[in-house]
Amino acid sequence: MKLSTRAIYGLRALIDLGRTCEENEAGLVSLQSIAARQDISVSYLEQLMALLKKDGLVESSRGVQGGYRLSRPAGDISVGDVLRALEGGLEAVKCPGIGQGDTACIKKGEDDGAETAGCHGSSSCTARYVWKRINDSISSAVDSLTLGDLIADSAPADIEAPAPATDSKAGNR
Repeated sequence: MKLSTRAIYGLRALIDLGRTCEENEAGLVSLQSIAARQDISVSYLEQLMALLKKDGLVESSRGVQGGYRLSRPAGDISVGDVLRALEGGLEAVKCPGIGQGDTACIKKGEDDGAETAGCHGSSSCTARYVWKRINDSISSAVDSLTLGDLIADSAPADIEAPAPATDSKAGNR
């Protein structure tokens, strides 16, 4: 599975939005400020925020003092929520036989011979269990992380990196 730039930039923007609101106790954050910090174009951010707003993850207000904010606490928004809003589904493999039993296989109509939608071999395909486990693992991973976790783990850019460790052998000479 490969995530698009929409997912990558959208997640970065929401982490920035959540952190900025948290640090500055800001009510609303402008797209221009997020765009400047994250080096993402404002027009692209507008598209991303429209998708996130449609799924109820962000709220907006227009006007001079307008901007965006998370619609609920960052700890209540999973990474899975964000990625699904931006990408649609997160399945690595879209197998019609997963969770469908044998009903997903293509069946020829008795009267007209037309095929119904599905996977021709799903009724006998044991690989579908592999696809299901992969898909379930992805969902579990992204649903177990929240924006709050990512905000807490992310360090602002202006914090200095820790000093490199000293070589213990050099000090013993």
